[in-house]
Amino acid sequence: MINELRQLTDQYHSWLGDKTSLRTIDDWVEITTPYLDRHNDCIQIYVKRQSDGYLLTDDGATIDDLELSGFKLASPKRQSLLRMTLNGFGVSLEKTSLVVRASQQDFALKKHNLLQAMLAVDDLFFLATPMVASLFLEDVEAWLRVSDIRFVANVKLSGKSGYDHLYNFVIPASNAYPERVLLSINRPDKASTQRAVFAWEDTREMRSGESLAYAILNDSERPIPESILTAFRNYAVHPVPWKTHDSVREELAA
Repeated sequence: MINELRQLTDQYHSWLGDKTSLRTIDDWVEITTPYLDRHNDCIQIYVKRQSDGYLLTDDGATIDDLELSGFKLASPKRQSLLRMTLNGFGVSLEKTSLVVRASQQDFALKKHNLLQAMLAVDDLFFLATPMVASLFLEDVEAWLRVSDIRFVANVKLSGKSGYDHLYNFVIPASNAYPERVLLSINRPDKASTQRAVFAWEDTREMRSGESLAYAILNDSERPIPESILTAFRNYAVHPVPWKTHDSVREELAA
C-alpha cells in the first residue's frame, strides 16, 4: 500500500511539473500552473528577482476578480477571514495583491503557499451567494464548540514532501480515539477534493499513531456527487456532508 501511494504521489509531482509553463514579461516571469480557479482558468503567478531573493505575487488577480464578481471584502468579518486565511499560508496583502518573498532555498515552499492562499481566497466568492446565511467555517466552529468538542484551530502540519498543509481543526488524541484532523470544504468539487486528498496523503505518514482525517462538506446549496464521497473514502478521508454532521458528534467529542 505504501509503495502504491508513493507511486501516486510521484505521479502527482510529475503532472504538476509537466503542466507548468513559464513566460517572460519585462522584468517578470509569468508562471502558469495547472491549478484551476472557479472560472476553470489556470492560475498564474508572477515572479521577479530582487537583490535578496524573489518576489512572488498574483498581481491582484484574486481579490480584483472577487470584487468584480460582487464579493466585497469591506466588512470587518470578511476582512478578518481574509487575514486569517492569508496568515495561515504566510502570505501578505499589499493593496490588492497577494505577495510572498522567497530565497532560493525556500522558493518551492513559498510558491506552494502562495498558490494555496490564492485558491483559498478564491473560494471565498461562494460565501457571497444568498443561499449561504453565514460563513461555513464559522458554522463548523460553532458546532464544535456547542458540542463540547475540544480542538485547535488553523494548524499547519508538515508533509513528507516538505510542504506545510493547513488544517482548519485538529482534535487531540484521547483514550478512545487517535488524533483527528478536520478540513472544512465550502465548495466540494473535483479540484478541492484533489487538494484535500493530496494534503492528507502527504501528511498522514508524518503523524504519530493512527491519525484520522475528516472532510466537513458544505451541501447546503446542492447534493454532493457520490464520486466526490467515494474519492475521499478511497484515500481514508471520512466525508461528512454538513446535513449529516451530527452523525460524527460522538466520535469527535470522545
